[in-house]
Amino acid sequence: MFGVLRRKAASGGALSASLRAYGPTVSKPRTSSILEKKEFVSHDSLFHMNRLYFSPEDLGWLTTLTPMRKVAASQPELIIQICGRPFSSDNGDLIDAVVPFMGESITDGTLAKFLKNPGDGVEVDEPIAQIETDKVTVDVASPEAGVIQKFVAKEGDTVEPGTKIAVISKPEGGVAHVAPSENISGKAASQPSHPTEKTEEDKQTPKVEITPMTDKPKEYSLSPPKRSAIEPQLPPKERERRVPMTRIRKRVATRLKDSQNTYAMLTTFNEVDMTNLMKLRSDYKDTFVDKHGVKLGLMSGFVKAAVSGLQNQPIINAVIDGDDIIYRDYIDISIAVGTPKGLVVPVVRNADKMNFAQIEKEINTLAKRANDGSLSIDEMAGGSFTISNGGVYGSLLSTPIINPPQSAILGMHSIVSRPMVVGGNVVPRPMMYIALTYDHRLIDGREAVFFLCRIKDVVEDPRRLLLDI
Repeated sequence: MFGVLRRKAASGGALSASLRAYGPTVSKPRTSSILEKKEFVSHDSLFHMNRLYFSPEDLGWLTTLTPMRKVAASQPELIIQICGRPFSSDNGDLIDAVVPFMGESITDGTLAKFLKNPGDGVEVDEPIAQIETDKVTVDVASPEAGVIQKFVAKEGDTVEPGTKIAVISKPEGGVAHVAPSENISGKAASQPSHPTEKTEEDKQTPKVEITPMTDKPKEYSLSPPKRSAIEPQLPPKERERRVPMTRIRKRVATRLKDSQNTYAMLTTFNEVDMTNLMKLRSDYKDTFVDKHGVKLGLMSGFVKAAVSGLQNQPIINAVIDGDDIIYRDYIDISIAVGTPKGLVVPVVRNADKMNFAQIEKEINTLAKRANDGSLSIDEMAGGSFTISNGGVYGSLLSTPIINPPQSAILGMHSIVSRPMVVGGNVVPRPMMYIALTYDHRLIDGREAVFFLCRIKDVVEDPRRLLLDI
């Protein structure tokens, strides 16, 4: 098309004469300094910029070359722009699936796995991928119903909120927008563009073959040192596997090491006779299930005992912040839960205002969500004291590590029948070791021992909770 315009201008016809007759005019506010040079500017998304000179009488001849658009027609010298809109997919419009907002404290995550494959159909809000963060696993949902065209990210990539991971096309039948540049006349389309000419020149340029240089063989080689008779035989590397850590595992490792480096941790121990609490559960377990719809376990008894101990020793529920001590007037108990993906610590809010049934229901709900990987950030944020029950795995004794930013953690262990002296007689009793790890910078041994003794007293005689003694 532009070749035709140039030939008509060069032929000295009406177009050439009219171009020479016109002088400078006043430009519109949006026109650039190009108009002062009496230039006509046309842009094409497929071709380079062309500058031509026009007169108004030439406009009738010019507009016959479809599909050019007249952007301005009120001045003798005009700017006509050929716009090329983005092409649509053959199957409809393309939509990007991006990583959603994952929480205020989460800036990025790891693309754990794709739940769909390219070519699969998806519905609105159907999960197509999972993002693993430091705390939770987040689903990436499809914004529209359609077909997955391709994935633009790979499993294992680190992604941020807003990162595009997939391209989805809407179903066929949508309105397809056709770019005007598709209807360019045959003359204009036949004219090659600069990138094409450059490609042809590159083809004509002879290629120089570069033969890779090969290193000359060494004249000598060092023989490996002989193994001594006492040198240990290491296993071959083929029998080792290197697997990258998950984000949850890396987060747990970082927090526990920070806790060890920050706190002056000390652990004190005691043992608890579980006879009365186990008898209470055995006597009322069926009635408890019929009324509340949940089983009566041992965790609710220890949570109530911890609440009583924290109320008697408020310093255990406090925390150091710089040069200050923050006393919490609420009791949120964190329950450590081990999952196949790693350790998570959901929080039972306002445990001091809950009864046995409410505590059991909340713990069961949080435990199921933890194993399903569906815990939210809010369900794990905060907490003023942690209980870890290693006894479910058979642990007899341990020294738990404080969960920052708390100041203490209670460790429960397995119940073992041991001979105990009761009323001057040696009798078997179900016994459990309990451990309290605390921050010795804030909590003295006196308060720590008093707290642990309160746990022992309440568990061994739950009637104390009714009488508040």
